[in-house]
Amino acid sequence: MSKISKFFKGGGSAASKGRKGPSPQEALARLRETEEMLSKKQEYLETRIERELAVARQHGTKNRRAALQALKRKKRYEKQLSQIDGTLSTIEFQREALENSHTNTEVLKNMGYAAQAMKKVHENMDLNKIDDLMQDITEQQDVAQEISDAISNRATFGDEFGEDELMAELEELEQEELNKGMRDVRLPSVPSTSLPSRPARRRPEDEDEMKKLAAWAS
Repeated sequence: MSKISKFFKGGGSAASKGRKGPSPQEALARLRETEEMLSKKQEYLETRIERELAVARQHGTKNRRAALQALKRKKRYEKQLSQIDGTLSTIEFQREALENSHTNTEVLKNMGYAAQAMKKVHENMDLNKIDDLMQDITEQQDVAQEISDAISNRATFGDEFGEDELMAELEELEQEELNKGMRDVRLPSVPSTSLPSRPARRRPEDEDEMKKLAAWAS
């Protein structure tokens, strides 16, 4: 049996029925009732004190005996009021302590239930099986990672052809395109008319005649 379970000897409703004395809830209810009763008594005493003061003022020196009796009653009421204040402080302290104790008890009880539940869950667990399971999970994660890496790698289809062979074929295609372009070029046609012939060289006698004409014209 765990320590928390031993703290609650037996626990459950059977132990509660066999327990002597009021429950924490019952004690707290009684303390609150007492506080309410004493608060009402305070209000009553405060009213009586104000009334006795009024009587003392009313009689004053005219009826000294009645005034003094009123002041004596006021003093007794004030003493009772002071006692009630002290009693209320004690009850308030006791109530707070009981509330805290009840809260702690409930917390420990719930922690005990949780500890028992955890123990029951762990009874069906084998540490060796857990280690094997975690190892299997790790292995499967590695396999999944390898598959992902293989899928994401660039495909290498066509790598069985040599690069030199492909370059030669590419150059051949480029040469064919160049030859085709040359065939499509049109050269200018040869003119059908004959070109003017070179002027004939003048003879010396023709030059003499041209000089004579020039002299005559001048």
